[in-house]
This record gives sequence, structure tokens and C-alpha cells, in this order.
Amino acid sequence: MAGAVGALLLGARDAGRTVTERAPAGAHAQDAGPWAGQTVTPGPAALAHHAPRPRIMSRSVWLDATARHVQPPPRYDDKVVAVFVHHTDSPNGYSCADSPSIIRHLYAGQTGARKWDDIGYNFLVDRCGTIYEGRAGGVERAVTGAHTQGFNHRTAGVAAIGTFTAGTPVPRALTDAIAALAAWKLGLAGVDPRGSVTLVSSNKLARYPVGTAALLPALAGHTDGFRTNCPGAALTVRLPAIRETAARLQGRR
Repeated sequence: MAGAVGALLLGARDAGRTVTERAPAGAHAQDAGPWAGQTVTPGPAALAHHAPRPRIMSRSVWLDATARHVQPPPRYDDKVVAVFVHHTDSPNGYSCADSPSIIRHLYAGQTGARKWDDIGYNFLVDRCGTIYEGRAGGVERAVTGAHTQGFNHRTAGVAAIGTFTAGTPVPRALTDAIAALAAWKLGLAGVDPRGSVTLVSSNKLARYPVGTAALLPALAGHTDGFRTNCPGAALTVRLPAIRETAARLQGRR
């Protein structure tokens, strides 16, 4: 496993941050709005458990001028304290060379029929373990996504390309990539992937009423925040192992 995960990584970077923030305001495709007035300084606690940034393919790999929609500027939170895992509910028998076209199709559906301003997921991972940038705004930043009703703020959504219902094989490369991504992204805020975080629900369609402070896994399945079968039973049962791998990548015991 160490070799598989190590192949994803580009090397450790300075990661910890503490942030002075203002209250959220504005609106979002599924949620309330952005954070502003941020002053970022190094945070020693976060730096103690940072993780290397994995290789991430940019949006330009799957999105070109012929497919791109006009969209408003990205919205941001102060930091990412939780990662929600999804599946795209699309066919599994794809060639990884076709992953960019699959993502482009998902983008077209979400920005077309659903009329969202961009693809909802912050990241997507294919069965070969390739990680793609999803929603625009910069992979290093806490981009507010549109992936988990009520819990889009201070979270990142990562979608496994495919359908992972009960009994479906889950590729090791895919779970290793999710672990590497979660370790890095949560490490920026010093969050243990095996722990829990408090998030406030901001949407009446969420699993928790608006305004509820919910204690959720730092590395959660979509179903933890919204009544859904996503990310599928087969991927859900792998989440504990993914959390452990992510924690090891952060240097935790």
C-alpha cells in the first residue's frame, strides 16, 4: 500500500493555517455564501500533522472553451475541516483515459439541466487513482462546493467516479487516492481524518434541521449529512480504512 499511496504524492508542503474570519454572507447554488476578510498565519498544531499534496489534474484537462459555462467568481470558506465522499452514480466499466470526458459530461448535466454555476464536487477520483480538480477556485483554497445539502461550508466534496453499491469491487487505487487527498486537505487545518468535527446545517433538506450543530466524521460519507445511499454501501464500508490510511499519511499513530 505504501508504494501505491506514495506514487500519488509530490512531496510535503507547508500546510498549517489559522484564520481570522468574518461571518458568512451571500448565497450559493445549494447553500449560504462565502467567507471574507481572511488573515492567514501559520498554525503550529496544523503543521505538526500536515501531509504531502497528491498529484491533482487541473480543470483544463477535462474542460475546454467549447464546454465551459459562464459562471460567477468562486466562493470561499476560511478552511476545510471535513471531507465528504461521494460516488457519481455512473457506469464502472470505463477506461481511465475516458475520465476527462466523463467529468465533462457530469459538468454539463449539473450546469445544464440542474442550472448550477459549476460542477458541485471539489475533486473527482477515477478507478485508476487519478485525482482531478472539480469546482473552480484553486485546489489549495477552501472553495465552497455544492455537494452535500446543508454542509457545503468548511468541507470538500470528493467524488469517486462510478457506482459503488453493495457487492461492487472498490479499486485499491481509488481508495488510496481518496486517503491521500483527505490527508492533505484536512492536514491544512490540522484535522485528524479519524476524528469528528462540528458543522452547522444551513439547509432544510439536510439530515439535520437548519441551524443544528451536528457532530460528523471528519472524513464522512455523503449519507452522513444528507439522506441518500451515496457513496454506496461498498465504498461506505471502506471509509474506516481510508481514514486510517489518511491519518498515517499525516504522521499520526
